[in-house]
Amino acid sequence: MGGIRIRKARESDSLQFLSLLNALAVFEKLDPPDSHAERRILADIFTKKRLGLFVAEQEGKLVGYGLYFFSYSSFLAKPTLYLEDIFVLKSKRGRGIGSQLFRKCVREAVLTDCGRMEWAVLTWNKNAIAFYEKIGARRLKEWHYYRLDREKLNELDVDGMVPRNESSLPL
Repeated sequence: MGGIRIRKARESDSLQFLSLLNALAVFEKLDPPDSHAERRILADIFTKKRLGLFVAEQEGKLVGYGLYFFSYSSFLAKPTLYLEDIFVLKSKRGRGIGSQLFRKCVREAVLTDCGRMEWAVLTWNKNAIAFYEKIGARRLKEWHYYRLDREKLNELDVDGMVPRNESSLPL
């Protein structure tokens, strides 16, 4: 079994990356991206440079990835590296590949002078939670994450900040 190499993704990795992305959707019990979304994410990584992507390669095949982007902390006046996805194929888990990808993202946060690094983890992903807590990451108790999906974004009357066809938001 060959060694693992963690590196920045290249455009030639696109098809293998999309295969991993689809495997993550299966793992998280979500619908995978459609062909339009696949084209957008590849453009955001390789053309627009909105996202960073590290890949774990073994014997010429991708076995995992870490996808990230930068947000900004106004109080720190520094960027924040946000880890969107970290994923390793099921057959390759338990070998430290996820840890290597995570460490590569930590190095990227340090090299880009980030004030912090953040991510979200599904509540049922006990292995990930155990790893993050073992390395000293703390779960934020004072913050709740909220989301407006595309359907709700389209429904929202941004001038009145209420859902269309409603006079006020429920309290």
